Amino acid sequence: MDSQAFHLVEIELSHAGETSGLTPEMLLLEELRITPEKELPTMDFLFRLFGRPCFPRGELVAITGKAKSGKTFVTSMLMSCCARSDVLSFSRQPEPQMRVLWYDTEQSEESTQDILRHRIIPMVGPENYHASLFDIFNVRSTSWKQRMGLLEQAVGHYRPDMVIVDGIRDLVDDINDGVLAQEIVERLMRLASKTACCIVCVLHQNKSSEDRNLRGWIGTELTNKAFEVYVCEKDANRTFALEQTHTRKYDIVDRLYFTVGDDGLPRQVGMPVDYEKLAHKMSTDEILDLYSQALAKGAILSYKELQDRVMKLGHINHYKQYHEIMALAVNLGIILKSRDHVGRIIYTLNPERQNTPHQHEPVQSTLFPD
Repeated sequence: MDSQAFHLVEIELSHAGETSGLTPEMLLLEELRITPEKELPTMDFLFRLFGRPCFPRGELVAITGKAKSGKTFVTSMLMSCCARSDVLSFSRQPEPQMRVLWYDTEQSEESTQDILRHRIIPMVGPENYHASLFDIFNVRSTSWKQRMGLLEQAVGHYRPDMVIVDGIRDLVDDINDGVLAQEIVERLMRLASKTACCIVCVLHQNKSSEDRNLRGWIGTELTNKAFEVYVCEKDANRTFALEQTHTRKYDIVDRLYFTVGDDGLPRQVGMPVDYEKLAHKMSTDEILDLYSQALAKGAILSYKELQDRVMKLGHINHYKQYHEIMALAVNLGIILKSRDHVGRIIYTLNPERQNTPHQHEPVQSTLFPD
């Protein structure tokens, strides 16, 4: 409660014999009041990706993707970066090594241990690995009713800087139970805020290849409440990609590409050549025409909405084709990327590059043969 709120309370209490209007609920509201003068702690980010701050303390971050798309590789990088200064394009903010709690609900105990032994420790390096900084629990054998309570106990006791919940789906019985989904996400938010840690929640996308939404009602709740959302993908040549799709503060426009070496460890690579070749089959005018149709009449679309519309209009069948076309559209200034009032990334057509769509000549599928 700030000094002004305290002054109001003192005035109320000074009226002896009068009934105070400050109920417990009003006192709570005063504690939650935001004013221009209120002193708030500066946001503290655990990492940087391509030099941009990410993964803040006190917040939820979502990592999603289809099955076997590299999500556990990405969380392994994050855990490793807690102990060493940098992993691929992730770097730790200048501070001592951080403590991490990995809460594995999905895999077998053997799989969890194998990732620790043969991926995380080699990435960290034996000289940097200290067992006291890694609290790793496999709770697959427990019931879903126990898991959230055990997680709260573990975070409260060990006080990690970062928590990996892999996966959040196993904290509920039914992913489409809206009431339970809201309760679990709110408990995770309170836990992150109370203990000043970043809780990274792993959740699959819907199974349909055309649907990038996070699975179930719990996915909707997590998308709405997460500070950042990252999407993992894998192409036919086993090149993995990590992309930030939502943020409330710092946009990270670059995608992280990596492959897995013979030693089982990730190796950063550049953009796959296939992506460049596919995208450059379209001229600037064709890309402008396609996005002019998709964003006609001043449309404001999320990444997913724009992707669905462009892929349908252009008869684009593969995500890797779309992603590079999207990057070119941004780089060419055809579309503008910004954030809405809750921090979600949105796209609009650049009025300076606006083109009149050809209503009777849609972009043809021959640009991208299967």
